[in-house]
Amino acid sequence: MKRTSMRWPPAAVLAAALALGGPVGRAQDEPALPEGLGDSAPALPKGLEGDQPPALPEGLGPGGPPALPEGLAREPATRPAEAPPAGKPLLHWLDLTGFWEVRGGVRTQHDPHERDASLGETRLHLEAQRALGAATLTAAVDLLYDAVLDRHSVDLETGRGWLDLRELNAAFRPLSFMDVKVGRQIITWGTGDLLFINDLFPKDWQAFFIGRDVEYLKAPSDAVRLGLFTKPANLDLVYTPRFDADRFLQGRRLSLWNPMLGRRSGRDAVINADRPDDCFRDDEWAVRVYRTLGGYELAAYGYWGRWKSPAGMDALTGRATFPRLHVYGASGRGQLGKGIASFEAGYYDSRQDGGGDDPLVRNSEVRLLAGYEMDLPRIARDLKLGCQYYLELMTNHDAYARSLPPAAAADECRHVLTCRLTKLLMNQNLTLSLFAYYSPSDSDAYLRPNIRYKIDDRWTVEVGGNVFLGAAEHTFFGQFERNTNVYASCRYGF
Repeated sequence: MKRTSMRWPPAAVLAAALALGGPVGRAQDEPALPEGLGDSAPALPKGLEGDQPPALPEGLGPGGPPALPEGLAREPATRPAEAPPAGKPLLHWLDLTGFWEVRGGVRTQHDPHERDASLGETRLHLEAQRALGAATLTAAVDLLYDAVLDRHSVDLETGRGWLDLRELNAAFRPLSFMDVKVGRQIITWGTGDLLFINDLFPKDWQAFFIGRDVEYLKAPSDAVRLGLFTKPANLDLVYTPRFDADRFLQGRRLSLWNPMLGRRSGRDAVINADRPDDCFRDDEWAVRVYRTLGGYELAAYGYWGRWKSPAGMDALTGRATFPRLHVYGASGRGQLGKGIASFEAGYYDSRQDGGGDDPLVRNSEVRLLAGYEMDLPRIARDLKLGCQYYLELMTNHDAYARSLPPAAAADECRHVLTCRLTKLLMNQNLTLSLFAYYSPSDSDAYLRPNIRYKIDDRWTVEVGGNVFLGAAEHTFFGQFERNTNVYASCRYGF
């Protein structure tokens, strides 16, 4: 079967305060006044009469120095939690933002294993951020109703149900060269455009294929993220105490190739997976070391965890499994000619199939990605083109092939070409885009046309599609052919 992957120090101004802080009253031994000026001195200017010194300019009094320009002020080491300002509603104090959206989609052909409607939901997305003491708290949540689903109970791991917690974390800086973020967060690494090698953080492939906004391709991680900033290089370290799998395809919304049945399946044969869920035992580590050198962004990566989508099967129970996986990689990105070039590579070490002869566990792989993007002003204004070449090279392919019948063995290499074409019109309020995947080795393709129009600062409408093509029903994109769909949405932002 074919693989089914997818930031102060403030300056003090106390000298000015001391200079102005002395008395400004009359001297004790003042000289005689010139004739004609009488027995008394002329009236002092307003504010200087009496025995009190003049009022100091605002900010130079006992309260302290004036505020520094924005961006130079130092946050206090500790600060008590603030109450909502009098006369201001709680939501304003929380700086609440978000959007409300209605989105629907239908299949363009009949699928006996799925409903004709691919998407039918209304969604309220709320975000809030607040500085409390030395920490910044962030929360983002989606409240939604999806008519395509039969069940609406909440499962934060799979994203199913009426509530999806996208973010809930605290960020703080214990040291001048260190950032820490703890909690539920979205993490993105790598250089690929909708192709991922060293980004081993969870994805939501179901949301991607049914027409939700592309931001929902990234699923949240429950993790601790540590950032260190030094002159030689910067380092990101992410620790996930419990394994965060992809929101992978199970057959509930999209039909797919089922190797156990030898055919496509959907709601009639939902894939059950044995998800590792022991804290501190089924954990994950990811590290990135990066710096800019000569205008190029360079990075090295490491990951120690599991395959993010099912890549094995338990022979006794028949349930899908997540075998252990180590990944080592590197990337580079920078200007080349009139465009931006990128390169990324990774070695996927499948720890439970070192010899490549276990047909129930996915083999180790070498993955390569090269990309280039540029503007095309000679053809049209606000026109951009991006292209990528992606390769999956299976290691120990001979041992793998010997463990399976010839007809069931996957190819040693899988090649994928991508192209993104984007055009902006009407003062950049109208966006026309097409993202296309094509695999010459699998003879299949996936097209993502999209039109988005920004009516004003609040309202946005969108139409698009997910088109799957394939010569065989067991290839990566070919298996989804009956899931081809079109969708439309209307969003109000606030």
